[in-house]
Amino acid sequence: MAKVIDQPIVGYKVKTEEEKPENKTSEQTSTEAESRRTAEIVQMHESVKRPEMLLGSTYKVKTPLSEHALYMTINDIVLNQNTEHEMRRPFEIFINSKNMDHFQWVVALTRVISAVFRKGGDCTFLVEELKAVFDPKGGYFKPGGKFMPSLVAEIGDAIESHLKMIGLIQDENLDQHQQALVKAKRAEYESMNEKNSAESNGDYPDGAQMCNKCMTKAAILMDGCMTCLSCGDSKCG
Repeated sequence: MAKVIDQPIVGYKVKTEEEKPENKTSEQTSTEAESRRTAEIVQMHESVKRPEMLLGSTYKVKTPLSEHALYMTINDIVLNQNTEHEMRRPFEIFINSKNMDHFQWVVALTRVISAVFRKGGDCTFLVEELKAVFDPKGGYFKPGGKFMPSLVAEIGDAIESHLKMIGLIQDENLDQHQQALVKAKRAEYESMNEKNSAESNGDYPDGAQMCNKCMTKAAILMDGCMTCLSCGDSKCG
């Protein structure tokens, strides 16, 4: 479009890119605003400074391998507090016990796990890695019939419980149909073995076998099929 100059030119200036007007659409403006808000959300990373106070949870780990229990404390940091993006993430872990036999490797393990927590990203892989450690001397059964292949695996189990509590791992609870099936199977089995069930002191029948899925001594033979009374796993589908 031509513009008529009807006055003498006394000076000029070339506009820079910063000074040129931008014709932004409302959609572009909204996208940029959302990007700024996203950039303001603090994610867990190794540069996050430790605050003066952290929220902590302590778990007691008692095994037949030691006379004294282990007390495991996991401290969490709360990011983006009092906002819609508030999140609780594990920050550090400590393990204390009167038993000094495992002192060196326990201290080393807690420092490595704490470093992984502070690094940020997905730390849930630690659970599977620790639970897959087997003691060459053999594992043991916890009260209730759950099998633990090693002390390290039980530490991993406690970490899993904590990550479920803060929402990093989804707890795979049985649905209503599975709960009804397990309840019916247990009632049927106990009615067939009333005497043995009355004498049983555990959470599951004495004749139960270990379930390969949840590693709990809760699998019983019903209708020619092994069914777990803990997780509902069944060879019959």
